Amino acid sequence: MAKAQNKTVETDVSPDAFIAAVEPDKKRADAEILLALFNRVTGLEPKMWGARVVGYGRYKYKYETDREGEFLMTGFTPSKAKFSIHILPGYRFPTMQEKLERLGKHKLGKSCLYVNKLADIDLDVLGEIIQEGVEYMRANYETWDA
Repeated sequence: MAKAQNKTVETDVSPDAFIAAVEPDKKRADAEILLALFNRVTGLEPKMWGARVVGYGRYKYKYETDREGEFLMTGFTPSKAKFSIHILPGYRFPTMQEKLERLGKHKLGKSCLYVNKLADIDLDVLGEIIQEGVEYMRANYETWDA
């Protein structure tokens, strides 16, 4: 039986070119701000994952079912309605809760933070959340920067 493959894999598309094509203008401006924030906080080069995810770093995972693979450590997706901010360890640990209370208007998924527009949140707090997520991934998984 063939191993299941991730649907979202790294591509050769330029993150800058992808962001430049985001519509409408306000969403593109917010995406440019996120790109700069992630670049600064992670210190990593952004890569496109699939058609819409700007990702940073990689980590190796292995499930109890023995399925294993690689995925981005953190990143974001600009969509028309909202931004999905991928914090792969999720929000399980207590220190994230305190930061989320300070963040501003958002919704949570299992490992994504959903924000309608950046004006709704504190970008400094988002930077803290991104940094903590990357530190968690590096401490708990095999990770690399490319």
